[in-house]
Amino acid sequence: MDQECVSLLPRVCEVLADSSKSLPDDTSLEKLLDWFTEAGRSLLETCPCLLDFVSTVVNNTDSDPSVISFTLRLSGLLTATEDGFKKLQERSVLDLVFNFQRWQEAGLWEDPCIRIGWIQGLRGTLQHPKALSFFVQSDFIKPLLQLQTDSSLFVASAANHMLAHILLFFQPVSPAGSNGIHKKDQYAERTNAKYTAVVVAISEYLKESLVPKEKTQLHQSLQILKLLALLLAQARPPLRDTLLRTVADSLQELVTAGYSQLTLPLMDVILAANSSSGPDECVARLLSSMLNANKPADLIHAAAAYLRRGRLDAVHTAQAARILLLPIDIITGQTLLGTDTKAADEHRVLMVEQLKNKTSCVSMICVCLTNTPHITLVPPDVLLTCHPAFVVLAVLSLLRICSGDSSSSPTGCREVYRNVIGSGKVQKCALEALTALSSSPGAKDKMNEVFTLLIQYLDNPDSDPTVIHKSYKALIKWLSVCTDVSSITDQLRQDLIRVVQKRVCDMRWEVRDSTVEFLGQLAGVQVFLKSAEEEACRASEALLGGCSTTPLLREALQDPESYVRASATSALAQTLAHSWQQGAALTQEETEIVNRLLEILSEDTEGFARRAVVQYFIAWFSSRSSHKHPSSSLLMNSVHSVISKGSVDLDWEVKVHTLQLAELLLDETFSGHQGYKKGSDTDPASLHPYGVVSDQAYTLHTHNLQRTNMEGSDSAGALSNLVEQGVFSALLSGLVDCDRPVGLKACRLLITVRETVCPLPLDATAAMATVTCELPGWGWGQEIRNILGRKKNNQTKEADIVVDSGEDGEVGEVGASERGDGLCVSVCDALRCLQLDETLDVLTQSSDHVHNSLLSLLQDILTSNAAHTHSDKEQGEEVIVDCY
Repeated sequence: MDQECVSLLPRVCEVLADSSKSLPDDTSLEKLLDWFTEAGRSLLETCPCLLDFVSTVVNNTDSDPSVISFTLRLSGLLTATEDGFKKLQERSVLDLVFNFQRWQEAGLWEDPCIRIGWIQGLRGTLQHPKALSFFVQSDFIKPLLQLQTDSSLFVASAANHMLAHILLFFQPVSPAGSNGIHKKDQYAERTNAKYTAVVVAISEYLKESLVPKEKTQLHQSLQILKLLALLLAQARPPLRDTLLRTVADSLQELVTAGYSQLTLPLMDVILAANSSSGPDECVARLLSSMLNANKPADLIHAAAAYLRRGRLDAVHTAQAARILLLPIDIITGQTLLGTDTKAADEHRVLMVEQLKNKTSCVSMICVCLTNTPHITLVPPDVLLTCHPAFVVLAVLSLLRICSGDSSSSPTGCREVYRNVIGSGKVQKCALEALTALSSSPGAKDKMNEVFTLLIQYLDNPDSDPTVIHKSYKALIKWLSVCTDVSSITDQLRQDLIRVVQKRVCDMRWEVRDSTVEFLGQLAGVQVFLKSAEEEACRASEALLGGCSTTPLLREALQDPESYVRASATSALAQTLAHSWQQGAALTQEETEIVNRLLEILSEDTEGFARRAVVQYFIAWFSSRSSHKHPSSSLLMNSVHSVISKGSVDLDWEVKVHTLQLAELLLDETFSGHQGYKKGSDTDPASLHPYGVVSDQAYTLHTHNLQRTNMEGSDSAGALSNLVEQGVFSALLSGLVDCDRPVGLKACRLLITVRETVCPLPLDATAAMATVTCELPGWGWGQEIRNILGRKKNNQTKEADIVVDSGEDGEVGEVGASERGDGLCVSVCDALRCLQLDETLDVLTQSSDHVHNSLLSLLQDILTSNAAHTHSDKEQGEEVIVDCY
């Protein structure tokens, strides 16, 4: 904390402690507490005025509740060290601060902010043995246990975490370890005795309160289960064993009672105990009880929880898997449980009755479907009767039933499966399960059945857009694991071509968008054709045959919906990438596509489509086989247009993508320069954390370029080419852009260029001095001129830089010469004079780094108070503390 803040703090404390004054914005207190937390253990030494502040506030029960709550939490920060604890204790402040009865008598305890301040303050204090002694002697355990079931969820949660903190933080460690408690054996014994008393009190409370006496106490049981799960997951022996031994009977009673609302919290407790210990008879008994519950819905949820998070053993794993397969077995009639169905038969009757209710049926089936991939990963020696291929067939059968094909389940329970007919929720869950099942062992044998079903779903007029999207996703996933695409029948291929041509013209834009995305993804999937030798090929070529997807995607570029236009552009990049890599000559159709994309970049009103266009050219530039290929002339001309248009786009992401394209040009141009450091950003996501970033990483192919040491005229020629391509103008305009991600990337790239090609003044060559860039007389050009002009004012007269004074008295530019409305500047002179390193320091800070500071916060509090105390303040005028 700097000296200026320290000097202001006493005045701020005076304002906060004055009960006659109030803050217009309570969030300033939260922010102030954050700054104090960052100050750490030295807070009381640096700011002794805080001790007087705490004393003043706690002695005045008329203070604002938010200020009192703030003071309680601040006291926790101050007493987190033994020294701070001692100082507050010597001032007789500590007892006043945490005397909850005093706050109750003052009528303040009813305010939740006081209760949560008390809890959090105590938690801050309980960081050393002296605080534990204070806690025990003050008998704070009783009110804390009461707050554990407080009507305020925030207070109850804070109390829960506080109880967990006490038990976990002070639990004894082995002799080899040390947490500061065992400095002296006698002192450690006293501390352990106090800790043991706390453990006993909390354990007994959990035991007595775990089972609700009536249904209105279920909330209390829920909170206790949350606390137990938290404790058992982190506790070490002997604490874990003590807790489990104490509450075991109560847990068993709760399991037997069958409260559906507590099923998942109960499983959390049991699984936490199961994963943190070795084989435990008590835990195994509880787990068996949960997996034999009488209520089918509870049974399903318990089995799912075990398979997802449990430490699996053969007996319980097989039991859980059978439970989750049973509803699907009942509906579809598929034999999923084999002949040994004794365990399943015990639950079948109740399960059928529950499934006859439509709401319960849909919910239970969705839980089962979500967990089917876990079932197929169960080792074969555990679940002998259910091969993964049978599970795939069952999911396919369920999907057919959902679409109304009841004939596919002649042996299923008709009273049950009618509940899932037309259920979009079940369809989506089943399609997600089918997608995940593609990687299950042995599932690939059912490829044709899967393709048939998915194409039927894509062709079904009743399929909603989300179902179609998930069908496409499943199709791509199954294709990606296909070992022989030639096994797919010609009829299926023809059906796929027909349905794609149909869906790409669908009236719903979401369906068109999914179809276009699918075509792009299909082009990126490698599949195999089994012939004399295994031959890898594109899935789009193998499945769609002579049906070219390019005309469909080209047509989609005219779509009225911007999302579809953007998806079509991305799909075209994926589709054409192979020919770019092979160096194939551009067709007339591809040339027309380029022209259309440039039109979109210039004219499209939506940013999604324009971003996709720039990324298309990034992909093309990165993927082409050689910069000497005939098609490169069209590419380079297009790149020039993209950079000039993209750099002045209104969408900041378009501008960032444009700078990425400019960076690829830099990489190619200077790939032979020994001083060039490729890549300006270590973490692209950090440049624009709230923006949409492409999943595809682009790497420039420069393997065929010889690495040489570029000097003199070579560097000048390379730099001149970049200027002609518009790269330097794009970087300069980006430098002064109002969007920080754009400015940050442009600044880093300019620094890279400066360090690569600009020699020091004494080593400057005539060739480099001739490379100039024109600055327009408006917009970004004028801003760059102003920066260069201000830099010139700080330079000495001996500098060999030309300075022109205009008629209006403005300072001329560095190394500048007039040419019409524009003005040319020496590239290297400009790079040296733009103060790029200082600019980078500013840009790498957060956008609110000036205002979001402790000094600003303290000044705001004082300014706000002054405004409220002025009697001559104009009516209606407000002074509001900055929003933090």
